[in-house]
Amino acid sequence: MSYLRAFAPWIVYAVIPSEYWKWAALIAFGISAATVVRQTRAGQAFDAQLIDIGSAVFFAALTVLAFADPDTALHPYSPALSSGVLAVIAGASLALRNPFTLPIAEQSTPRELWDHPGFIRTSYVITSVWAVSFAIGCVALTLLAHTSGPRTIAQIAAFVIPVVFTIRYVAHVQAKAEKLADPS
Repeated sequence: MSYLRAFAPWIVYAVIPSEYWKWAALIAFGISAATVVRQTRAGQAFDAQLIDIGSAVFFAALTVLAFADPDTALHPYSPALSSGVLAVIAGASLALRNPFTLPIAEQSTPRELWDHPGFIRTSYVITSVWAVSFAIGCVALTLLAHTSGPRTIAQIAAFVIPVVFTIRYVAHVQAKAEKLADPS
């Protein structure tokens, strides 16, 4: 559920039909800005909000572009740009040694596990898969910018594949940890 909240602006932007892209960008910006404000007021550090702040900045810029030039030649490439920005955010979070999935995972994990090397390593693996999926999605969506059906499939796959991986990988890591804790 935490991942859905983190990606809510991107999901909203993706599901609103392309002809309403100005409004989709504005709504996505509103969601991401409200999320940053809510999390900041709740005391969450800015470095734990990388995905949210990156989302707000991207959708603010896209909203300005969409309203200033609704017929821009960039419009067909906005799904690719979205995926590319998410790949950059995920990659930057890895480079900054603060995988964006870490604060999301902490919301549903007991505090005593937050510093455990296995927990941290799991976040690195999961964030890496998200980054690669977004990068591949960016390339695919660039190539498919002037189509409709396959572009939608590529856009959905760029999110669904890492979601499925995350669910399965976390279950695998938890099962492995339980087996190690109970060797009988």
